[in-house]
Amino acid sequence: MRISMSLPKKILNEFDDVLKDRGYQSRSKGIRDALQDYILRYQWMNEMEGERVGIITAIYDHHYTGVMEDLTEIQHNYKDYVNSTMHVHMTEKYCLEVIIVKGDVKYIRELTEKIMRLKGVEHVKLTSSKIE
Repeated sequence: MRISMSLPKKILNEFDDVLKDRGYQSRSKGIRDALQDYILRYQWMNEMEGERVGIITAIYDHHYTGVMEDLTEIQHNYKDYVNSTMHVHMTEKYCLEVIIVKGDVKYIRELTEKIMRLKGVEHVKLTSSKIE
């Protein structure tokens, strides 16, 4: 099946550089592999159960109106699961928020997905371990 999509030039150039470094002969194959990885990570996140401890990392454009306030409000709404946060100034434009979480993965997943949906947030990743 054929699809078309629009991408910022910077992302496409970076993606093409990765494909070249990894020896891909086709951009389509690289996109298929990237989508498969995205789907697998989503499925993995949704299959987690029980009590977890983890780290949510979020990179965002701090110039984007309201993003810092929205990020803070979401964390306050999940205060029972947020143990600690760290803020890092990456560049003039981007900041990194590191959020340490602990509790029922259902709520940690909700928190992560709400952060992902924020306008101005460029990248979010959840890494977690089961509490034994």
